[in-house]
Amino acid sequence: MRLGSGAFAACCVVIEVLGVALFLRGFFPAPVRSSSRAEQRAEPAAPEPSAGASSNWTKLPPPLFKKVVIMLIDGLRDDFVFGSKGVKFMPYTTYLVEKGASHSFVAEAKLPTVTMPRIKERETLVPNLLVLCGDHGMSETGGHGASSMEELNTALILISSAFERKPGDIRRPKHVQQTDLAATLAIGLGLPIPGNSVGSLLFPTVEGRPVREQLRFLHLNAVQLSKLLQENVPSYEKEPGFEQFKMSERLHGNWIRLYLEENNSEVLFNLGAKVRRQYLDALRTLSLSLSRQVAQYDIYSMLVGTVVVLEVLSLLLLSIPEALSNKAELEVPLWSPVFSLLFYLTLLVLSALHVIVCTSAESSCYFCGLSWLTAGGVMVLVSALLCAVVSALAKTFGDGKFLSKNPAHPKPRWSELDVLILLGTMGHVLSLGASSFIEEEHQTWYFLINTLCLALCHEIYRNCLLRDDSEPQQCPHVEEEFIRTAAALQDRSTGCDTLEPHGVSRSLTSLDTLRGYEKWMVLASPWVILTCCRLLRSLNQTGVQWAHRPDLGHWLTSSDHKAELSVLTALSLIVIFALVQRKCSLTSKVALALGLLGVYCYRAAIGNVLFPWQRDSKDISKGVIEARFVHVFVLGILFTGTKDLLKSQVIATDVTIKTVGLWEIYSGLVLLAALLFRPHNLPVLVFSLLIQTIMTKFIWKPLRHDAAEITIMHYWFGQAFFYFQGNSNNIATVDISAGFVGLDTYIEVPAVFLTAFATFAGPVLWASHLVSFLSSETSSGSALSHACFCYALICSFPVSAYIILVTSLRYHLFIWSVFSPKLLYEGMHILITAAICVFFTAMDQTNTKS
Repeated sequence: MRLGSGAFAACCVVIEVLGVALFLRGFFPAPVRSSSRAEQRAEPAAPEPSAGASSNWTKLPPPLFKKVVIMLIDGLRDDFVFGSKGVKFMPYTTYLVEKGASHSFVAEAKLPTVTMPRIKERETLVPNLLVLCGDHGMSETGGHGASSMEELNTALILISSAFERKPGDIRRPKHVQQTDLAATLAIGLGLPIPGNSVGSLLFPTVEGRPVREQLRFLHLNAVQLSKLLQENVPSYEKEPGFEQFKMSERLHGNWIRLYLEENNSEVLFNLGAKVRRQYLDALRTLSLSLSRQVAQYDIYSMLVGTVVVLEVLSLLLLSIPEALSNKAELEVPLWSPVFSLLFYLTLLVLSALHVIVCTSAESSCYFCGLSWLTAGGVMVLVSALLCAVVSALAKTFGDGKFLSKNPAHPKPRWSELDVLILLGTMGHVLSLGASSFIEEEHQTWYFLINTLCLALCHEIYRNCLLRDDSEPQQCPHVEEEFIRTAAALQDRSTGCDTLEPHGVSRSLTSLDTLRGYEKWMVLASPWVILTCCRLLRSLNQTGVQWAHRPDLGHWLTSSDHKAELSVLTALSLIVIFALVQRKCSLTSKVALALGLLGVYCYRAAIGNVLFPWQRDSKDISKGVIEARFVHVFVLGILFTGTKDLLKSQVIATDVTIKTVGLWEIYSGLVLLAALLFRPHNLPVLVFSLLIQTIMTKFIWKPLRHDAAEITIMHYWFGQAFFYFQGNSNNIATVDISAGFVGLDTYIEVPAVFLTAFATFAGPVLWASHLVSFLSSETSSGSALSHACFCYALICSFPVSAYIILVTSLRYHLFIWSVFSPKLLYEGMHILITAAICVFFTAMDQTNTKS
């Protein structure tokens, strides 16, 4: 079956998304969860166990405390409170501990040791019980986020007059889990224990209560944990904690029977102590089992996802010679693998392994929990991909493409730009193995685009100033796409996609045809781009090392400079209109102008900027009406562009309609980005449009780069502008406020879409510009197919390498604070890449029909 390069690449990336999703599901196991909240509220409290006698206690015990105050101190290390440091720096707390009206613990925080809303609080509380605790500790240098004892251990002190101990009865703080606090507070306040809690009761808080109440509290906690275990562990009956719970419940029933018979003998006392110990052991084991379910990796699901991703990458690499040929088509071996012996043997082996793993697994596994039909479909996909890879390998080496020496096709000559693109891509992938490079990845992309500008400057000057006058006045272009370097030894039987306006001969795009000022603009364009990039770096400090330093964005967003921000916002919106409207239809121009005006009105409504007649921003609102006003124009422009694309299907001879339609879709996305960007970030959008305009007119057209090189440049600049926006590989830099623009309340689907678009606006806008540019400026019908293939391949390299890295580094010190957030960004990026490739393919089909 023959398939276009773009369609093949889009299918590969979609399959890759499935593999990455499965890997993420294994790397980030879903937390243990109980039944729905409505069911929890309707379900009555577990009755007191009884053995032949009827118990009269079926309700929740009365609260131990009327009201509670939680004092949470960031980074409160345990030795800051207990020991010599506590006496010196927290004398009053030490006095309360020594007085006896408190219970002290060392609470162990779970990784990652970063400030997160872990401890949440079920009513409005006032003081009676004072809880003094920390969210995590800190290292000797004051940092946190890793797994050292200083960062994990934090102080936990419960202070109340209800606790009675003899003065001077100082107990060494017992080590407990931080999650134990939720169950303790629920019992202390007479509330149901949260269904998703994996903690156990801090028994010293109830040791002063009667034995029956103590056992009742322990039983309620054990019932809640056992139910949670049943709902999340298939083989829960084999768990030691569940067996201990059942034994404790039987002993508790015997104790209740003796108690109701009013037997106050020593037997009752000894049995009560035994039941208490049994419950405490059961709670400890149950809590440990559930915590292990939360913390462990699902290696099987991770492995299956990794195999799928690597098979797709291998298939893309082996398909380079055919995918980047003049025809931009390749033979996809769909039927031969399905009917081959290798396919059935692989499927049989995978099925046997699946049965063995799923029947012998001690813990729950997501992939094992799937239906046999779904799991079988994944195994069929893995087997088919493996056979396709083997078939591609056999075809490549069988034809001798990597070994043949054709004298008619001399060895390809690599330009400086080819070498830069290859080394830059490899260097970026290798840098992902170091936590410092991930934290400061923006520096990598800033360095790459700066080096790219210098390489372009060198190419321009060499061709314009150092050429031999006796040679033809023509700027050479790169003969092969970048990605073809993987097949560098093959013969040069494939063509290239040079830029050529429709209906214009190729010689008209050489530098000699440019007028004087245009030549000077070509010579100056790399330096103008470098200047723009340097200005953007000063707008938003990101990363870790320099994030604390003041930047222009902080200066603009301060209340003292609202007038300056208002002027900058207005100028930015005007420049955006000037740069975007030039290729739009009259209707879209009007809609764009009104939409940009609505953007300013929205920002003024919420108090970010001022109108000229405003002196202050007291009358502020949510700006819902203004934002929806802009949304209407965004949808209108997108609709107009889509209509033009559909119209170009009917009028195949008029290429202008399709060009205008693609540009209008791009304009609609620009307008949406202008709405979602914070006012101080609008210059990022302005410089993005300006750089695209400069490179289109003064670099890509005169130098006639091929589709692959232009694709890589768009990808690099898109990644750089992701960081110019102020983003980083830290989840905290995601601007979630963008998800509420135009919404009264939280609505999941639009909120997720708006947040994702605002975060990845840089890569999306540069990819959209790439489609529009190649469709309008190239004469080759295979340009979009080549671009789609190159885009898919260059995006597949980092995610494929990164999932291998995080698997090998899953026990690294910074796995949760550095590597895991980056993994989420890569997963989202490959999803957006799949959508982009599908759009590429759709436009390529339209171009083919045209």
